[in-house]
Amino acid sequence: MTPPDAPHLIPAPLAAEQDAGRLALDERTTLDAGPGTESTARWLRTTLGAATGLPLADGAGPHAIRLRTGTGHPEGYRLTTGGPDAAVDIEGGGPAGVFWGAQTLRQLLGPDAYRRAPVRKGAARDLPRVTIEDAPRFGWRGLLLDVSRHFLPKEDVLRYLDLLAAHKLNVFHFHLTDDQGWRIEIARHPKLTGTGAWRARTKWGHRASPLWTDTPHGGFYTQDDIREIVAHAAERHITVVPEIDLPGHAQAAIAAYPELGNTDVVDTAALTVWDTWGVNPNVLAPTEAVLRFYEGVFEEVLDLFPSTFVHVGGDECPKDQWKASPTAQARIQELGLADENELQSWFIRHFDRWLAARGRRLIGWDEILEGGLADGAAVSSWRGYAGGVAAAEAGHDVVMCPEQHVYLDHRQAPGDDEPVPIGYVRTLEDVYRFEPVPPGLSPEAAAHILGTQANVWTEVMENRSRVDYQVFPRLAAFAEVAWSALPAPPARDYAGFERRMTTHYRRLEALGVDHRPPAGPHPWQRRPGVIGRPLEGTPPNV
Repeated sequence: MTPPDAPHLIPAPLAAEQDAGRLALDERTTLDAGPGTESTARWLRTTLGAATGLPLADGAGPHAIRLRTGTGHPEGYRLTTGGPDAAVDIEGGGPAGVFWGAQTLRQLLGPDAYRRAPVRKGAARDLPRVTIEDAPRFGWRGLLLDVSRHFLPKEDVLRYLDLLAAHKLNVFHFHLTDDQGWRIEIARHPKLTGTGAWRARTKWGHRASPLWTDTPHGGFYTQDDIREIVAHAAERHITVVPEIDLPGHAQAAIAAYPELGNTDVVDTAALTVWDTWGVNPNVLAPTEAVLRFYEGVFEEVLDLFPSTFVHVGGDECPKDQWKASPTAQARIQELGLADENELQSWFIRHFDRWLAARGRRLIGWDEILEGGLADGAAVSSWRGYAGGVAAAEAGHDVVMCPEQHVYLDHRQAPGDDEPVPIGYVRTLEDVYRFEPVPPGLSPEAAAHILGTQANVWTEVMENRSRVDYQVFPRLAAFAEVAWSALPAPPARDYAGFERRMTTHYRRLEALGVDHRPPAGPHPWQRRPGVIGRPLEGTPPNV
């Protein structure tokens, strides 16, 4: 049995056996797709067909790439090359498993398999003789992409879904609304995008920076754009989880519809879409009219997103306006609540019940623990492990995404060359040694850890290239943490991972990913003079 990193696969499979000799795909290679594997066959024909120049026509036989579903873990697969009945045999526990096996096949064919046309004669046709057994550790392997702070066009979102698929990640957390922009068309409330999707200028760098970009910024996805994104993801066995933030992070919505804010405290009609960063004091008013408004929003969201989970934010909601608002105080008294924390919990509980009645589940940031956790709600644990541990011990499902470990907007190295440095240094090795399940968690609580997620907040990422730089190569390390059966962090073979990354960098470059080079940023990737907020030392393990 050769070590799982022998073919330089990322994420590492459970087991890989490599035999002597190689085989080649050629004009005789066909696709033999069994029931349930049709989407993988389409993907192979589109991607490998383009990279190899082969037609990959339908057909069975000894030269075929054979796709079948069988039994076992629905996302697991067994891949064999050079067998007697097919050139390549991929059997998945379910359709998703077949697709992840096809991703492994692409890696086995080499970096040229990631190009859109053959770059030389026989490109991306050569295969080792291997048998690979594989299945994921976690069922939730996610990436959050914030398109509110800086909008990414639809084509860039579709590209990121392809990049997730290439790393066997299966959840795309789509952060669609915030103070700095509302990015999803809601037909019954057209000003959410007519007004709320656009800001006049943008802070350049951290909020302490004196610099501004005076070019207006914005954009949004039409409902057909969203349908296309969701369908593109589904073809790749990725679930898109939408996030509609409430009751905080709401200034863009309030700018569009001032009646949503605390009008008895603030002149909400004077508010515009926010042009800087930080925690915003302008939050939703706790009124029946606001509930009805957001129910209407969620009705359209549910029509667009089939995801069981719907994210409602629930984080960073300052209580100052509620404390000063006679309307909010009367609401607290009417509902028999103890304080403003319980008022926030009332907001969350309302939408938990509303979503549950429609067969969906609410998930929110760990602040939803304050004032009492809504029944049935799941938690994205971002401030550290503690919120996730408390929720899991109480029997609630958890996605671990602690900012100290997997916030990819945080800087990758010390020094002045890192562009707009934010937070603690989180190197490729740091991410590789991240452990989603903290030690000491009871087995019963550990069963509630659905998985893990890396988060990408785009305050200081003004375009796709900047997002690429922050996300890669660290997403490759994160993908292995989420998928592979790794030992405890100190025992992980980072040197072996680095060896495999020498090939993976070439895959990323073939895909046009502007990743951070191992030796540091290219000159054009730097942002000299743009202020960040670097934190020194080791991040707290909380």
